[in-house]
Parts: sequence; C-alpha cells; structure tokens
Amino acid sequence: MIQMSYKGKMIAKDISIADNFVSRLMGYMFQPVPHKNGILFEPAISIHTFFMNFPLDVVFMDGSYKIIKIYRNLKPWRHTWFYFNSRKTLELPAGQFPIEIKEGDTLEVQHV
Repeated sequence: MIQMSYKGKMIAKDISIADNFVSRLMGYMFQPVPHKNGILFEPAISIHTFFMNFPLDVVFMDGSYKIIKIYRNLKPWRHTWFYFNSRKTLELPAGQFPIEIKEGDTLEVQHV
C-alpha cells in the first residue's frame, strides 16, 4: 500500500497496487461502488472502464510520478489513449483528484 500527496496535501491513503496480470485486468471492474483509496497500476500505458458502474479520475505518470496526462470524470465504457512514456497510472473515484493539480506536476509517494 502507498499514500500519495501533492505539496503536503494528502490525495489518497492506502492505495492498492495492481502489479500483476490479474490485478491490472480486474481493477475496479464489476464493483458496485469504488473504494475511496484508489488503485495504482504498474505498468499501465492505457486503461479502460468497461464493466464499470461509476466514473473515475485517471492520472498517467512517468517512473518519477511526474504527471503526463489527467482524465477527470472518465465515464464507464470508455478507453483512454495510449501513453507510451507512462509507467504508473492512478485510478480514483471521480472528483477525488484535486483540480489544482495539473499535467507536469509531480506527486509525492510514501510506502506504508
């Protein structure tokens, strides 16, 4: 599990890490509601929201947690573009990722 923050402000605690085939495949699929903590996919160059019941905030990052692309309120049954320089992708329930954080910013990560 990890925590992510930006300039000392906590974004999410107890983020699950999806780092194997099954956990990356499943993500939030088939869950009736999202858990508030989020999922970090390692690696992930794109994501889909097929078989999901709720929208997501999705953040693509490089290996140093620098933000490459942000999708806010990505609806179910969608697919993102491919970001070949992405190494990590964070999924959070829609509206949880702070609006003041922009592409090019770097998130702070703490392993717990």
